Order: sequence, then structure tokens, then C-alpha cells
Amino acid sequence: MREFGLIGYPLGHSFSASFFAEKFKKEGIAAEYRNYPLEQIADFPDLLEQGLEGLNVTVPYKQEIISYLDTLSPTAEAIHAVNTISFIKSKGGVKLAGDNTDIIGFRRSLEEHLESWHSSALVLGTGGSSRAVAYVLEQLGIGYTMLSRTSGQGRITYGELDAKKVTESTLIINTTPLGMHPKVATYPDLPYQAITPRHLLFDLVYNPEKTEFLKRGGQEGASTVNGHDMLIYQAEASWDIWNNSVQNK
Repeated sequence: MREFGLIGYPLGHSFSASFFAEKFKKEGIAAEYRNYPLEQIADFPDLLEQGLEGLNVTVPYKQEIISYLDTLSPTAEAIHAVNTISFIKSKGGVKLAGDNTDIIGFRRSLEEHLESWHSSALVLGTGGSSRAVAYVLEQLGIGYTMLSRTSGQGRITYGELDAKKVTESTLIINTTPLGMHPKVATYPDLPYQAITPRHLLFDLVYNPEKTEFLKRGGQEGASTVNGHDMLIYQAEASWDIWNNSVQNK
């Protein structure tokens, strides 16, 4: 039985395990996928004795996990964030290879909804997921501004954001956990009245299906997308990486 899983904390919001369970059953794959909630990243080495072939990584460890890995793919190295780990066995032991399929998942999902006027973006949050988003926007030639609760290089704060900037930024992407179950009443503090029907609001959160962020944008006529399809696309890409790693051992 092949073993895979997900690390992060908490993991109550994740349905990766159910997604892979359904995939394995449907395709007749002899494998299991389990959640491994880690209260601290220091507990990660304990998993190395589980006989795992691959892991996905979610918040808050997409950057912290890197110090435990032996190699990084070019994309994971470029954005300094990992959401996929391959356990590559060799005569010298097990090597841990880090990759990032958020890039694949986000780009594929975003491109399904992009219009020509979505040429300027606001990226809400500065964590590991925001790095993948920024990387894709750069690939697509879309200018962006990072938005954070705290000031820093290359970003502005919510207090510095005005209605004009929101109106001009016709693509707004939430990479924060605001609105995620169970804290469904939370949302990014934006001047939502400046949003127009030309806007596309993309929320990486997928539970609930429609976050307060998306609801408020939708009330102004904006198009809205949640992170469900992105999750599926990145999960499938992780599966491809794990199987390619097996073939290349």
C-alpha cells in the first residue's frame, strides 16, 4: 500500500484526504492519503519513519519546511515556498525533494476566468501562497501590488489602500485565511464600494464555497472564483510529480 498525506495546522478545513480517497477508489490505486496535523514543524522528522512516498504541505509550513528538504525544484526555489514533497529512496537513504504545484493550480484556474482588462492586480497577504500567486502574475505579465497588515518592502498596508487603487486593480486575489471555515464571518478590510462589474475576485479559500470576501465583491457586480478548482489542479500535479519521482528512482 502506497502512503501519502498532508501536513499543516490545523487541518480540519482540508478535503485533500477525501479528494485522494475518491481518486484512488475510482482509479483502482492501492494507496492511502492521510492528514498529519503538526502543531510545530519540529515534529516533521517523526514522519520520516512512516514509509511515505509523498506529502502535500499547507499553511503555515510552506516556507518553514524548506530547511528539512534536500533539494528544491526551480519553481519552489524561485518563490521560496513548497507545497509538495517527494520521498525519493536510494541506496544512501531517503532524499526529500520539494516542489510547488500551487503555481500550476492557480494559473490554470485563473486563466479560465481572465479577461483582457484584468491587467492590474491586488494580492492580499504575503505568505507562501502569495508568492505562488505573484509568480504566476509575473508569468502572465499582470502588474500587481501586495497588500499586508504590516508595512514592508514591496507592499502596502490596508490603511494605505484607497478606493482609486481598488477600482484600478480589476483583479483582486485573497491568499489569506480570512473567511475560511470556521471563521466564516471574517474578510479582508477593503473599500468594497469601489469594486465594479469589471472586477474578478479570486479567493484561494474553498471552504466555504462563497466567502464573505466573494459575497461582498459579488454584491458590487464582480465575477468571483473560489479555490476549489485550484486545489484539484494542484493535487493532480502533485500526483504526477510523485509518480515521476518513482519512475526516476
